[in-house]
Amino acid sequence: MSEQLSTVQQQVADFLDDNEMHAPPAYRMLDLAAEVGEVAADAAKSSEYGHSPESLSVPEDELGDALFALLALAAELDIDAGDALETSLRKYENRIATDGDAGSGR
Repeated sequence: MSEQLSTVQQQVADFLDDNEMHAPPAYRMLDLAAEVGEVAADAAKSSEYGHSPESLSVPEDELGDALFALLALAAELDIDAGDALETSLRKYENRIATDGDAGSGR
């Protein structure tokens, strides 16, 4: 999975280069928050604000926009998204091994 993630992260970095779309990380963070907000709004509307959770749907392009924004942020911060994901998975595995639960709310 990490190899695929590296490939898509490189595609995003190349797109930013080719289209002169580099931006400060703070801008990228705001863009990410906005894109995730759009995904959440679509999810809320499609599920009738939680009353029909079985009807929840999110358009693929909106999820793609959020993923692009996240990978663009990683590129601007010079963070390898694959490495970050592996670190996160290890963190969750450690929580499960230690606490029996992956959540951090304990």
